[in-house]
Amino acid sequence: MDVPLNQVFFPSTFQELFSAWEKFPNAVPFAGGTEIMRNQGRRIPKLPRDVLCLDKLDELKRITRTERYLEIGAMVPLNDIIYLGKAVPDALICCLKNIAGPQVRNLATIGGNLCYKHRRLNAFTLMVALDALFELRSQYSARWISASRFASLVDHWDVREIISRIRVPLDQWDYFVYKKFSSQETDNRDGASILILRSEKNILTDLRIVFAERTIIRDKNLESILIGRSLPLTEKDAVNFVNHWSVYLSGIREVSPLLRSIILNFIKSGVSALTDIW
Repeated sequence: MDVPLNQVFFPSTFQELFSAWEKFPNAVPFAGGTEIMRNQGRRIPKLPRDVLCLDKLDELKRITRTERYLEIGAMVPLNDIIYLGKAVPDALICCLKNIAGPQVRNLATIGGNLCYKHRRLNAFTLMVALDALFELRSQYSARWISASRFASLVDHWDVREIISRIRVPLDQWDYFVYKKFSSQETDNRDGASILILRSEKNILTDLRIVFAERTIIRDKNLESILIGRSLPLTEKDAVNFVNHWSVYLSGIREVSPLLRSIILNFIKSGVSALTDIW
């Protein structure tokens, strides 16, 4: 019997999902479909030969909240997370609102945003900054992995695993700055940066700066330079911090001069706020 041009499977359990995936190892998981449909002007879209539609896996659509974490199923659309309002960290809502438009966010899922292979999309920046965890589910096991570690694996991810849940810590942050860079601003490379911090009695107790594009750029040693400093920062501390970042970025081969300038300007702006208005 001839195999049809396209086969679309609709598993309703993980067992059904991985059984189909084992039988058709080249099958492509399908969540919101925004990436597969991107730039397709066809009346009938072109799909991979074998598709694993995740829409009937209800476990991937659940959202739960504890005092410490917000757990989001990988199939939850971005707008559904935004609509949770105060249950979601402000920085995460800001980040998600910067992704495409409302119509796309109604379809695009948080798991799909995090699994894109060619570069790290918007949500990844914040997930790394917040020390989020991803649950990876395979046929026989489930494991938790940090967002930063997953970032180094996704480009070479050739095992049959899916992200099933995202666990976002609900730590309180006093200040954040988020900026999305378009390809028009850089050398045809979209990206985003986030700066978040918290303080206690005007002492900086935690600072995280992350840039995400084709790779993740973060240096915890640089962040620690300002930990313990009084707020507002002195101009000397601010200048010294930016200079350290300039040296660090100069040593990263993948960062072009234009991209380095954009990242430094973002850091300067964020640090400047800590000297002027804190």
